[in-house]
Amino acid sequence: MYLENQAEMEMSQAGAQGHQGRGFKELRLLQGISEGRDAHKASGCVLHTEGFVAVRPEDGFSVVNILRKKSTSATLTERSPLLRFSQDDGMTYMTLHDPGFLGGEESWDGGSLDLEKRYRLGSEVTGLSASRSSSSEKSDALDSLNLGPRFTSSVKCCFRVSKIATMFTIVVLCSLFFSMYPDRDDPTRLLAVSPSDSFSVNLTDFRDNALLKLQVGGPFTRGKVDLQDQDYILVQVEQTEQAGQRRRRTQQVVYNWTIPLHEERSDQILLTKTFEMLSSDPIVITFQAFLPDNEVVPLSMTHQSLYVTVETQVAIAGVILTGVYVLIIFEIVHRTLAAMLGSLAALAALAVIGDRPSLVTVVEWIDYETLALLFGMMVLVAIFSETGFFDYCAVKAYQLSRGKVWPMIFILCLIAAILSAFLDNVTTMMLFTPVTIRLCEVLNLDPRHVLIAEVIFTNIGGAATAVGDPPNVIIVSNQDLRKEGIDFASFTGYMFLGICLVLLTSFPILRLLFWNKKLYNKESIEIVELKHEILVWRQTAQRINPASREETAVKCLLMQKVLNLESLLRKMMKTFHSQISQEDKNWEQNIQELQKKHRITDTVLLVKCVFVLAVVIFMFFLNSFVPSIHLELGWIAILGALWLLVLADIQDFEIILHRVEWATLLFFAGLFVLMEALAQLQLIDYVGEQTALLIKAVPEDQRLAVAIILVMWVSALASSLIDNIPFTATMIPVLINLSQDADVNLPVKPLIYALAMGACLGGNGTLIGASANVVCAGIAEQHGYGFSFIEFFRLGFPMMIMTCVIGMCYLLATHVGLGWNM
Repeated sequence: MYLENQAEMEMSQAGAQGHQGRGFKELRLLQGISEGRDAHKASGCVLHTEGFVAVRPEDGFSVVNILRKKSTSATLTERSPLLRFSQDDGMTYMTLHDPGFLGGEESWDGGSLDLEKRYRLGSEVTGLSASRSSSSEKSDALDSLNLGPRFTSSVKCCFRVSKIATMFTIVVLCSLFFSMYPDRDDPTRLLAVSPSDSFSVNLTDFRDNALLKLQVGGPFTRGKVDLQDQDYILVQVEQTEQAGQRRRRTQQVVYNWTIPLHEERSDQILLTKTFEMLSSDPIVITFQAFLPDNEVVPLSMTHQSLYVTVETQVAIAGVILTGVYVLIIFEIVHRTLAAMLGSLAALAALAVIGDRPSLVTVVEWIDYETLALLFGMMVLVAIFSETGFFDYCAVKAYQLSRGKVWPMIFILCLIAAILSAFLDNVTTMMLFTPVTIRLCEVLNLDPRHVLIAEVIFTNIGGAATAVGDPPNVIIVSNQDLRKEGIDFASFTGYMFLGICLVLLTSFPILRLLFWNKKLYNKESIEIVELKHEILVWRQTAQRINPASREETAVKCLLMQKVLNLESLLRKMMKTFHSQISQEDKNWEQNIQELQKKHRITDTVLLVKCVFVLAVVIFMFFLNSFVPSIHLELGWIAILGALWLLVLADIQDFEIILHRVEWATLLFFAGLFVLMEALAQLQLIDYVGEQTALLIKAVPEDQRLAVAIILVMWVSALASSLIDNIPFTATMIPVLINLSQDADVNLPVKPLIYALAMGACLGGNGTLIGASANVVCAGIAEQHGYGFSFIEFFRLGFPMMIMTCVIGMCYLLATHVGLGWNM
């Protein structure tokens, strides 16, 4: 809307102006002007430009030469409008001022060839401007080395070519590996067992040095089996290798897998286990049921041959995860593309080891409920922003803090933490991010640091209740943990006390981390606004699809506008020497000015938005406490978006869709596939098993304290690197089995609370550690204030370390010191 209004203003301002200056030449972009002159003399509209010159081959076509050119027209400045109207020969001409291309004697008569050159200019300028804005520190470092521009451009060109060649080679290899192997052929076998009838199957198509991956489905429950009081299924895997050239005598291997049955026989659960086999000899799999009566239990079974050991699979998964983080940390590619490349590499690895999933299976790995929640809330916030409510909230927050920055930041962080304890973290950040950005623009603050602080406290507050974070929901929904006394009330009561302690200590820690950082922009508000205007013009030009000559010319013209504004920005930076005050002394007067400028623009639409949003939030609460409502969070968000679209009577639907963060949605889809593929490569199971082995190796008198510390920090570090949802789901049965092991003798409550504390607080470690982090970064990037992985890591990782230390002390004090283990 801003760009459209500004374009209309520029077109209307110069309606009566004629062609000024000498040397202007016209390029008519529409063909057949002479033929259509007579037919459309009264109402014809011809688009032409002023000041376009041809690029001579001997001059070379580069941005450096263009930037060195100076306008020969004194009447045009950097602020000259893009569009002007003039009357000539009874026809309406829409003049596009382009002073940057003056200085040549030749006219631009080519047409498509010259338009293509202008389009190349736009692409080159886009890359130059983006690199200048996103990596100014790197440019300063290069300038300090006194390197020549040709040498610097050559190094950048070589680096770019090598990067593209390396990544393309890896992508081609992964694509070839993925296409060379078929989908896994694992037909499901249905069977039924009882105490009197067992079931056996012989597997003959097996290779040497292979692993048997067995998946069994049935009414199971997770946890350790009590052979005296609980019903269970015994799965026996047996292989006998006869004497021959490889072995002098017969060797036999037998594996027993005990699976407990659910009391109600209702929940269908798939369990997977991998067995190491000796050779390609036949394998016998036997199913037996141990029940008090002659009851029949229906089961399903699939098997798969894997050609790589578990340790090798874990190593491959570690390499893929490291590569994804290298791409994101060093910003080699966009994080969405990095997730997609990691997913492709993981799928190729599964294909090589013989476990390639089908397309239907890969699609099932995506958590569509999360994507539906994100999409619905994005639509709600997009319509909400049209009311001016976010500007109004920004002014009120400024008034409440009395013009002081840090009280305002603390208020925003505290409100975000409280809301995230009862709402989903993603929903909280989608509501708070636009308000924070607008508030920082009003106060001339850098929104990046404030947004990072808010999302950190959102993740902390989400750990306080059973519904604030997905790992907590998984924990309180587990039936085995409910039998141990971990229900909604007890979990929320314990975690709420600990998170309140973490919050109280996090505020001074946050202030300490920002001690030497200036939250105010280093430039004046005019310079900041000009920079943001340049970014908006550039993004607008990038979104134009050059499908026709006219669109190509408009895109090139917009990029020339960017060049002109950047020239003006350099002049302003040279003359700017004043320092910004760290506290606004005239805050009362500023509030009056801001209240006049930023007010509610559409009261009727605001009422509709508040009504729908209130219903959606109420349904979120109701969904957590009333089991009879069969609507998940994703459905509630989608239905709320449909309600508001109907009430708001949106005519131009594409404007709303343009504000949806499609890159963020695609990133989550790729991340879900990547994490599930890494889980198929045994990475998460391996981490859980190694954690259990370390706990068992500790002396018994120190085992509880070491177990709390180990589970806490492993969960925190793992959740900062991988998705905490599959990690939590994997660690719960591991910890339950560990607590029920007679040789370990550990209570389950301290281990589960340590898992919850680490999984929730660990999301602050990296940018992709929590969903709220990615959503906040995506919205900020759409507004022109995106922050990188390193920028988030510099603040988020120290906060994660300090909050985990406080949480660990709380766990040790309550469970080891006070003995709250029952």
